[in-house]
Amino acid sequence: MGLKKTKKRKKSSRYHGRKMGTCGTGARKKSQGSGHRGGKGMAGTGKRADQKKTLILKLYGHDYFGKQGITSRGTKRDKRDRINVGEIQEKYKSGEVNLSSYKILGDGEIKNKFIITAQSASESAIKKVEAVGGKIIVEVRKIMETPLVEYNRKKEKPKEVKIVEKEKKKVEE
Repeated sequence: MGLKKTKKRKKSSRYHGRKMGTCGTGARKKSQGSGHRGGKGMAGTGKRADQKKTLILKLYGHDYFGKQGITSRGTKRDKRDRINVGEIQEKYKSGEVNLSSYKILGDGEIKNKFIITAQSASESAIKKVEAVGGKIIVEVRKIMETPLVEYNRKKEKPKEVKIVEKEKKKVEE
């Protein structure tokens, strides 16, 4: 008595969406229809956003990806505007100039006499302006200090005082 041959189907017909086979597309629902779009809205637009990268670059440019600016906590950016002495010479003729939100820097040459009021100034800028006979008046701003709030802590006497008291008791005995 001979063994009966079993009929084996071809691999291609076995992978036609039945049971476990999804051909590496993940869930079976994802492979149906118009493709897997990577989520709703801005989801999937991160560093490895291959399917949405062209759209993001078109809308936001290359600054969307990667790190920008200061990331460490507690660092404050210098918000003062800056202007060089040479730029002041070009923009203004002479006399009094009010640049109260600016920091004066010493790049460039100055020929005319200026009296400049500014938030701050570099040493080189002050030297250049004073060499011509001008003056830089730096505004002094008062900074309000907030008082430190002490939390409810147990007030303990210093340990040295306790030791002295013990020694006195021993002497009395």
